[in-house]
Amino acid sequence: MTETIGGLGVGHWTSIDARTGCTVLVFPEGTVASGEVRGGAPATREFALLDPTSTVGTVDAVVLSGGSAFGLSAADGVMSELERTDRGFPTRFGRVPIVVGMSLYDLGVGDPAVRPGADEGGVACREALQSIGRPIVGGCLGAGSGATVGKWGGSAIDSGLGVATIVESIAESDADSTVEPVGGGTGDPRLVVTAVIAVNAFGFIDDGTLGDDPGPPRPPAFERTDGQPAGTPTNRTNTTIGVIVTNARVTKSDCLLLAQSGHDGLARSLLPAHTAVDGDALVAAATGELEVDVDLMWLRALAQAAVVRAVRSAGATTL
Repeated sequence: MTETIGGLGVGHWTSIDARTGCTVLVFPEGTVASGEVRGGAPATREFALLDPTSTVGTVDAVVLSGGSAFGLSAADGVMSELERTDRGFPTRFGRVPIVVGMSLYDLGVGDPAVRPGADEGGVACREALQSIGRPIVGGCLGAGSGATVGKWGGSAIDSGLGVATIVESIAESDADSTVEPVGGGTGDPRLVVTAVIAVNAFGFIDDGTLGDDPGPPRPPAFERTDGQPAGTPTNRTNTTIGVIVTNARVTKSDCLLLAQSGHDGLARSLLPAHTAVDGDALVAAATGELEVDVDLMWLRALAQAAVVRAVRSAGATTL
């Protein structure tokens, strides 16, 4: 059984016919997070508060959604569900749930009139709250329902929602520590890093065998159409989005570094990554469950590796 991060729940809403959906990650209280966008066409919500200098220090949930910018409204339903559980940033007149959203463009895959909204986000959030402690499932569901890759090559290949978890014992690196994860458990403490990635890239998924040069973009990715000169990107149905979660105890600034390392993972597993027609965005969150200091450079390497594995698990790898 795959080891899970305490207090983390992941739920989905999926429309099989319309090929779209959303995925909600609900974190335990006190989770810190930061993030970074490296693509040229992002669709995000509340990303500014992830800046390490912003006032709000914690995050309650992250929503990954299809539907392009329309799908960002799924976060409204997540906020409503979390408000009912009295979760959120405390203010004088009530708690305000902190919900970050990222969306990918899948309108051209299924039915463009069907998009994740507040109701659908609420469904996924309720499932996430009920799934705390359960293994995370990937595949053609949630935010990955309409995800495709390989448009650089002129045609789309189905991909999906990739999930990967890395578990490392820290006994050898901290032999004197007798601290166990918060919430109990026996044996030596275990560091857990999980990546959940909706892979909807303009480029290809690279398993390490594709080489360094994908060649020039091929029609219909780049073509001459009315009013558009050759060389203008016409396929904008892209963007890879995801979340890296660890049970380590690190700062919000450290989470920014983890997100940056996650983008290095995208660069290793997508060819090419971070194009002008991708809105690639990653959030890194740390629950602080593991009350043992962990070397940040090691943690960054594990975050990169988890993203690579998650992306490669999502679909085909051929040009």
